Amino acid sequence: MTRRVLFAVLAMAAGQTAVYIVRPTTSYRLLGLGYGATAVGVVAAAFALVPLFLAIPLGRRADKRHGARLLLFGCALEIVGCALLAGGGSALALGAASAVVGIGHLALALGAQAVVARESDDAQHDQHFALLTAGVSLGQLVGPLVGGVLLHGRALLPATTHAMLVAAGIAALATGFAAVAERDRTTAADDHVVQRSASVTSILGTRGVSGAIFASVAVLSATDVFTAYLPVIGHERDIGPAVIGALLALRAAASLASRVGIAQLVRRIGRPQLMTAAAAASAAALTGLTFTGDLAVLAVLAIVVGVGLGFAQPLSMTIVVQLVPEHARASALAVRLTGNRLGQVAAPAAAGLVAGRAGASSVFWMTSGLLVASGLAVAKRPKPVAEEVQRRDDDDRDRLGDRLVVVEPELDQNV
Repeated sequence: MTRRVLFAVLAMAAGQTAVYIVRPTTSYRLLGLGYGATAVGVVAAAFALVPLFLAIPLGRRADKRHGARLLLFGCALEIVGCALLAGGGSALALGAASAVVGIGHLALALGAQAVVARESDDAQHDQHFALLTAGVSLGQLVGPLVGGVLLHGRALLPATTHAMLVAAGIAALATGFAAVAERDRTTAADDHVVQRSASVTSILGTRGVSGAIFASVAVLSATDVFTAYLPVIGHERDIGPAVIGALLALRAAASLASRVGIAQLVRRIGRPQLMTAAAAASAAALTGLTFTGDLAVLAVLAIVVGVGLGFAQPLSMTIVVQLVPEHARASALAVRLTGNRLGQVAAPAAAGLVAGRAGASSVFWMTSGLLVASGLAVAKRPKPVAEEVQRRDDDDRDRLGDRLVVVEPELDQNV
């Protein structure tokens, strides 16, 4: 692993920590301001709304140059967004600030993924993407814990302000890591502009890519719903913020643990089978969350959700980058991120509408159905581009060998 990949992973982990302090904290701030479940869903959707339109242009830029500058830009923007959240006093202001954080997080994620995709060979993709997403899970683990501690036993509004400012400080640390990755940028290699580009249509038309993107969308939507609505469930059942923060962290810890040794699991089980089984397990656990208030059972279910959701993100990244040509990898990852952001807009918004009419529990049922559908979508997938090229080369050599076997006896007879 290069030092640049290492600092990209560190920047991602720190930036994700900041995000996962502010996202559940934003839900509590809305509750403290007197808003309900519908407002929570709308503000959560704002996190992804503006980035939805920026992912593909940024991905094309990342295909032309390495992603360290996107890392730096994204982390710096997260600082601004966290500071704006600290002063937000209405749903509109919090939604706008969440959108700023979302743009920063998009640039950070795309920059980190572009660095890993380009600086790892195909045999390392599962391992390095798992490491990157383990950094994401680490942020998802530490963030809610820090947020829960900062909110515990204090009035919601001043406590959430303090938590947002702490998140801004952590985003500043992520900016430092990104600056090291930018400093390590090799001018000769990274400033080389790739002239070719891939269209969104050609990327989505590649067999297997759409299914992998749908799986990624479903898992990220489930993660967002779990993060945004577990505080609502806890509030309804008189479970305090510190306990909810611990459950969110437990889910993230389980996702982190599931990514250790993921390459070995893929070799034994296969990517499609692993993703399908994981989707089914997490769907069942999400449904189970709605039927109990027992903390021990909730903890077990959070672990199952975390393990189930942990596999899809790194494996979908590997599938996408290996099914498209090398010059289009960052663009393909950007299309994947666009799908993720679309899911982050649609799922919380739909969740807010559903929760407003049928209660917060119904949101988890809806998300479970989405996960089951995603598992079916990736049940089968084609071989990566490199494997297909190798297979065609082998077939060509076999046919050429057959022709030589036929021709050689004829030459002998002529002699």
